[in-house]
Amino acid sequence: MKKENTRNQEELVLEDALTQIIFNEKEEQDMVEDDNAEEIDDEDYEVEEDNEDDDEDDDSKKKMDSCCVCHRTESQGAKLIHMPTGLSICSDCMQKSFDSFNSGFGGGNGIQFLDLSNMDFNNLKDMNLGELLSGNLSNQKPKTKKAKKKKKKNKKEEPKLTLKNIPAPHQIKAQLDEYVIGQDYAKKVMSVAVYNHYKRVITNTMDEIEIDKSNMLMIGPTGSGKTHLVKTLARLLNVPLAICDATSLTEAGYIGDDVESVLSKLLANADNDVERAETGIIFIDEIDKIAKKKNTTSRDVSGESVQQGLLKLLEGSEVEVPVGASSKNAMVPTAVMNTRNILFICGGAFPGLEDIIKERMTQHSSIGFHAELKDKYDHEKNLLQNVTVEDIRKFGMIPEFIGRLPIIFTLNALTKEMLVDILKEPKNAILKQYQKLLALDEVDLQFEDGALTAIAEKALEKDTGARALRAIIEKFMLDIMYEIPKDDNIGRVTITEDYIRNNGAPLIEMRPYLQLEQKKKELASMEMKQKDRTEDKSEDETER
Repeated sequence: MKKENTRNQEELVLEDALTQIIFNEKEEQDMVEDDNAEEIDDEDYEVEEDNEDDDEDDDSKKKMDSCCVCHRTESQGAKLIHMPTGLSICSDCMQKSFDSFNSGFGGGNGIQFLDLSNMDFNNLKDMNLGELLSGNLSNQKPKTKKAKKKKKKNKKEEPKLTLKNIPAPHQIKAQLDEYVIGQDYAKKVMSVAVYNHYKRVITNTMDEIEIDKSNMLMIGPTGSGKTHLVKTLARLLNVPLAICDATSLTEAGYIGDDVESVLSKLLANADNDVERAETGIIFIDEIDKIAKKKNTTSRDVSGESVQQGLLKLLEGSEVEVPVGASSKNAMVPTAVMNTRNILFICGGAFPGLEDIIKERMTQHSSIGFHAELKDKYDHEKNLLQNVTVEDIRKFGMIPEFIGRLPIIFTLNALTKEMLVDILKEPKNAILKQYQKLLALDEVDLQFEDGALTAIAEKALEKDTGARALRAIIEKFMLDIMYEIPKDDNIGRVTITEDYIRNNGAPLIEMRPYLQLEQKKKELASMEMKQKDRTEDKSEDETER
């Protein structure tokens, strides 16, 4: 009797421990899931008792239970175990739970030797946990249940790319022009490269001629619009986009993100749809930060090693990717992605590259009348346009990496005139955004042309490109946006040049004054119309 009581107590302890492990693993998995991941299938389904007389032919009532840890369903290859607590867990997660239990308590029970890989899972539902722990899995038939569709959420299907709906290069550039000011050469190169890339994806199996990938390398100063171009391009093409910072990548096994993490981000942004993610775009920013370190004897885990790790992704290969996490983990499900049709775009400022270009362009200088001066290119604004593959190699990028980025182009530094246009011309221009914000308070916001020029000059002084524009406007708009909600009589605010140059204040017009001005305009308009009518009558009488 004592042995039996001891056995029952052990089973209760093991049951509590196993349940706690499952819940802990579920919480850990939920924390690493992306907000854009698909909603858990078992929220849309509920289980009901099966009546043999109530057979329906509707395909919508198929069993769709999912694992409480990894959320995979049986249709996705998960063999589910239905626990007495009402939870469902797949064989993989159950085995990992047992492994975690054994590692924590040192083994000694039958659970340590339990292998779930070849079990008959149809007989595990509603089984007593004590029998499960002891390995007795025989001849218990659970109640037959089926999944009933509670409600179905119609998901908007993404249109598939075909040769007919791929926009032509001139159409892509025209759409980019609406959002991106200047950089015409860069937009033209990107439009052609993207057009050819998706033609390659669509005609992948249509003929025997295999077209190489059109991966791109963008070189341009900070704030010149590299990231903005890629974001706009992905939005216009309606393809998933993942943006990552090369500085966060390290060689596998070291602290930091593995190179496969960029695929995890793309998969998450594609709602875990592998097929859609395999035709997406990955933008790796700050790519110049993984250049080879010079004069170092230690292992370059965040430089050349990362370049080596990216080679297989750029070329095209099948990679096992963690779903919902940035690194592989025993409790994280994985998916296999093929990178062959993923468009990779790398971008960086490459500081110091201009010096390498100058050195190459003046290296043939010699003594004599025809010798080139070494300072000839010191004031050249767009020296990066003369970049060559050899210059990039000298900067620290390995030849294999450069070879997998066949399309190399540069972006120009922004001028004062371009910054002024960026403020007001694009569809989502910064000025339009602030005007929309104040319009919600029924206030009209206006900017003098001189004020826009002063803002552009301040942005050039900061030397951070277009990024400085919003920070400058936010600084001058702070007090205005704070005071406007206090006074309902404010009707218009005009930002003057003196205000931007700290020599005055913005012009504020009250609502009664605006109403009076509006009435004056209406009266003047009525008088003009009356005058025109009188003149018309006089002309008619004269003609008679």
